Amino acid sequence: MGYANGMVAEGRQVHVAGQIGWTGDQVFETDDFVGQARQAMRNIVAVLAEADAGPEHLVRLNWYVVDKAEYLAGVRELGAAYREVLGDHYPAMTLVQVVALLEDRARVEIEATAVVS
Repeated sequence: MGYANGMVAEGRQVHVAGQIGWTGDQVFETDDFVGQARQAMRNIVAVLAEADAGPEHLVRLNWYVVDKAEYLAGVRELGAAYREVLGDHYPAMTLVQVVALLEDRARVEIEATAVVS
């Protein structure tokens, strides 16, 4: 999975709150890290769509994971899931390991910022 060290953008900003790997009905369909990351990215795409934006407008992603080793072990599969959901667009990204997320079953939370020109 790639990323940019920085991006320049002008336009209307869309700030997406942290999305976790549950559905719109707040149901976790998996406890698998990659599966939850895929769902979190789908949730981001859904929020962007409500603002007439898409993955191509993303300028920043902040990833919060509860287990760095889990992330590293799934990085190849995660890259495929990323391209499936967000395409070949790589905004500036940060990834940090945290002690826990608010929802006990959540393995990852992703915040997003998009700019629509």
